[in-house]
Amino acid sequence: MNTIPPYFNDVLIHLVMITVFSLIIGLSQKHLRDNDKDEYVFGTDRTFTFIGIMGFVLFILDRDSKLFFMTGAIILSLFLGIHYYHKWGKHNKPGLTSVMVALLTYFQAAVLITQPIYVYLTYIVIILIFSELKEKLTSVSQKFDKTEFITVAKFILIAGIILPLLPDKPIVSYLTITPYKIWLAVVVISSISYVSYLLRKFVFKNAGLLLVGILGGLYSSTATTVVLSRKSKSMPEQSNEITAGILLAQSMMYVRIIILVYIFNKTLAQLMVPYLLILAVIAAASGILLYYLKGSHKQGDVAEVKENKNPLEFNVALLFTGLYILFTFVNHFAIKTWGTDGLHILALIVGVADIDPFLLNMFQGKYEIALSAIASSSLLAIVSNNFLKMFYAISLFAKKQTRWLIVGFLAIIVVNILFVIIV
Repeated sequence: MNTIPPYFNDVLIHLVMITVFSLIIGLSQKHLRDNDKDEYVFGTDRTFTFIGIMGFVLFILDRDSKLFFMTGAIILSLFLGIHYYHKWGKHNKPGLTSVMVALLTYFQAAVLITQPIYVYLTYIVIILIFSELKEKLTSVSQKFDKTEFITVAKFILIAGIILPLLPDKPIVSYLTITPYKIWLAVVVISSISYVSYLLRKFVFKNAGLLLVGILGGLYSSTATTVVLSRKSKSMPEQSNEITAGILLAQSMMYVRIIILVYIFNKTLAQLMVPYLLILAVIAAASGILLYYLKGSHKQGDVAEVKENKNPLEFNVALLFTGLYILFTFVNHFAIKTWGTDGLHILALIVGVADIDPFLLNMFQGKYEIALSAIASSSLLAIVSNNFLKMFYAISLFAKKQTRWLIVGFLAIIVVNILFVIIV
């Protein structure tokens, strides 16, 4: 008994897949036409099915030159062009989506036969999703201002163009830091900040106080502390919720540092992450406990306290780069001249500024000191930075409302200091 050739099995399976998915695409287009009451949408469910089958048949009839397939594409494009001319010119309906979906349905045979199955299925998913997302995409586009597209371009420039072009060779012979590693640090910090920025601006636009603290802390715990503290003066009845948001911002700072140390130094991460996780939990637990025990839980606790400042400004990136290079040399000479004690003193000093360049330098650098000394110096810088934020918060917070704020910060700082000692 003759067996069915494997080639025939492949052709049959491909034909069934093309037919089924072409029909699904057609049903999707019919559903959109019925919802929009647009009688000029191209074709029906059967039309899209026949287009898919036609593309498949023409593709397999001449696999080498693809002459039949391309001729079919040209003929189909002519029909679609006539339809579009009639739709736009005669009835003032300029929408091109159904025409593009018809062409994509025709070309799916080429994707299925020449590419892995997961590529083809992804192709189908993209067609179905984007053909159904008209209203949602319109809603999202209305939230964008003209600067957002420039922001996307900046991110592509920073991460996709500048980074790959930089050499991965040391700047000087006695240091291991390279231009590539320096800019990689800029890219990672910018990426974390940009994700937080997008979530705050588009997903959680009307975030409550706790969510503002969480998302703001991922972006910048210092900026969030300052902004929320100032807001407490105009919302004194919600000072406890604001305090909880500030403490949650400190928790997210530790989460942010965990992400950074895991990316840049997994060996150091094994030593530091347990301590950082405990500190993140203490800060989060303090904020949540205060919220549920002392919070007023008003329905109106939505505050426009977030700063939608774009994190991908080149002056910020250049400042970060400058500080990173500065700390590369300062750390090296501090360790070489005064050893671990000199690094600890430096960590306390830099804590009153932006600690990210210092921490990333510690995570990426190859210094001739024990790993525990790098960990303790990093934790010391965080302690110093927490003292600075506590000072900011007390200075800017509503008067006579700072007791729980001080208690929360001191709890975090005391445990942090303890970990500096035992690490």
